[in-house]
Amino acid sequence: MRDPGGVCVISLHHPLLAAEEQAAAARVLASGQLAAGAEVAAFEREFAEFVGVPEAIAVANGTVALWLGLWAAGIGPGDEVIVPSFTFAATAGTVLQVGASPVFADIDPRTYCLSADTVRALIGPRTAAVVAVHLFGHPAPLDDLSALCRQHGLLLIEDAAQAHGARWRGIHVGAVGEFGAFSFYPTKNMTTGEGGMITTASPALAGRARSLRNHGQDGPYHHQFLGTNGRMTDIAAAIGRVQLGRLPSWVEKRQANAARLSESLAGLVTTPWVQPGATHSFSLYTVRCSDRPRLAKALQDAGVGFAIYYPMGCHRQPAFATGADLPETERACGEVISLPVRPDLTSEDLAAVVEAVVKGTT
Repeated sequence: MRDPGGVCVISLHHPLLAAEEQAAAARVLASGQLAAGAEVAAFEREFAEFVGVPEAIAVANGTVALWLGLWAAGIGPGDEVIVPSFTFAATAGTVLQVGASPVFADIDPRTYCLSADTVRALIGPRTAAVVAVHLFGHPAPLDDLSALCRQHGLLLIEDAAQAHGARWRGIHVGAVGEFGAFSFYPTKNMTTGEGGMITTASPALAGRARSLRNHGQDGPYHHQFLGTNGRMTDIAAAIGRVQLGRLPSWVEKRQANAARLSESLAGLVTTPWVQPGATHSFSLYTVRCSDRPRLAKALQDAGVGFAIYYPMGCHRQPAFATGADLPETERACGEVISLPVRPDLTSEDLAAVVEAVVKGTT
């Protein structure tokens, strides 16, 4: 798109909300049932069917999905959980919130995800779980990680906050590990404003997570154990049901946009690599550039939105600092930059993105 002065303005993220979402929210408001009602239950059923699991538990946001999932899985004090450092802080933060200790692993430089090779040497006597983050929408290698976890008696947990619609060897992310955690923040492939979802095949974990999100209740005013308020509103769930119906076509458009960008940008930057067996959902289209400041300035001058996910690994953040040696994480932190890949981009928009990258790299 162009502003009134003719300057190209292309945002990195733009939630797609239309009349159907507005009508869904209005329907809930008119009903008077704003929380813990039929819309939440329906959204849970539909999302579970989409992912291909028996159980889905709607919660307040993606961080709560990770936190309550870990809590429900029995992860706690004395446990170590292997996580990537190249991820959002919530992945490690929720481990600390349940009293366990994060152990930071390096990434595969092509996918930005954990691999069995980056995890294996970190497994010790206190290791209880591995959190595979499907970063930018690229699924981690779930078969190799599952085999490694089975070999050592560990839980595999999927952080799928950025990976709605991604698959590994035809299986939806969030359907393989002990549980998956999704986010519906406005920058994701689908949104409820704020919101999250836990997916699992474990009835026990699902039951405990449902109780934990509702102050540990297993009946009205009967608190079996300590819990919290992690509930999703019916307004959010109603919006999510509409968004879920649109998600497959949006992911297809993101994939098509990514393919066009990769074809046009080959040789200028390192374009995203898709591992054989992976279906990338392109929540973010992330490239590498040896002179990132120059590229960022060219994008800014052209009015093309961009972001740097993540300029500092969790292992160097003051909240988690460990001094771990993670060379691939450090390289990625210094080189990555994400470009617009939204499903509503026009051919003109994509051409403008390419033009800006050409100016910033040649």
